[in-house]
Amino acid sequence: MAKKPTKKQLAAEKAAAEAEAQAQAEAQAQPQGPMLQVLAQYTKDASFENPNAPESLRTGLDAPAIGINIEIGRQMLEGNTVEVTLMLKADARRGDQIAFIAELEYAGLFAFQGVNAEEIQPLILIECPRLLFPFARQIMAEMTQNGGFPPIMLEPPDFAAMFRDEMLRRSADQATN
Repeated sequence: MAKKPTKKQLAAEKAAAEAEAQAQAEAQAQPQGPMLQVLAQYTKDASFENPNAPESLRTGLDAPAIGINIEIGRQMLEGNTVEVTLMLKADARRGDQIAFIAELEYAGLFAFQGVNAEEIQPLILIECPRLLFPFARQIMAEMTQNGGFPPIMLEPPDFAAMFRDEMLRRSADQATN
């Protein structure tokens, strides 16, 4: 016949179970590996200029030639927080006449944790812009459409290539100094 556990044994088993449950909860609360969190996304500045309207909106005109420029800005804030800004500019021309100029600064506030020092810059200049781009693309499309033109559907840029180019430029600058 099996012996009945004592109160002491029951209390020890209960304490062990509680300690195990607490350890599991703490393990789940701690991020495993690097973590990137989007804290906020927002439009910092937006501008649409249509200086030759209504002439530039007449039907039968050739489609304007559109130049696109994309830049990435960053500002480190307190702790492991950074503001990353996508700066988009679309310049549309028919010959030497401006059809429209659309400019957007779309930013995000990001927090990161468990990231090695050598991984911070790629995270800030590749992953953060990659997360912001679809939203900025939509705003630019709506802005040009609201200005009376077909929506600009920007192709997603290769942020990794942009990062590599920036690092090569910096290396070349340091070599000449």
